[in-house]
Amino acid sequence: MKNLSNNIVEYDTITKTIQHYIDGALSGKGDDMKPAFHDDATIFGYVGADLFAGPIQKLFAWNDQNGPATGLEARIVSIDLIGTVATVRLELNNWTGYRFTDLFTLLKVDGEWKIMNKVFHHHA
Repeated sequence: MKNLSNNIVEYDTITKTIQHYIDGALSGKGDDMKPAFHDDATIFGYVGADLFAGPIQKLFAWNDQNGPATGLEARIVSIDLIGTVATVRLELNNWTGYRFTDLFTLLKVDGEWKIMNKVFHHHA
């Protein structure tokens, strides 16, 4: 049972990390998202035919420009946890009119879960 209890704590902590990301989307402020991400995190995905890729700061800048997503609906669909590595699938509807599926890889760094990479699908 100890391992199950530890996993529940880890799942809750991972969920709180993802919540920073969601809160930043809601506020439209990249700075509100930053606590969720490792400084060296990256982002990859397509918006139409255009590849949106590079350092995670691109996401923060886009979020600042895009503004608050006050009608956002966000649901964590899955969390897979293996020791110090996790993956999260997040479904987002009505991010200022956009729908996304986000896939995150997380690593436990110095005792904190940090998003290392975001790959997304923009639903047309």
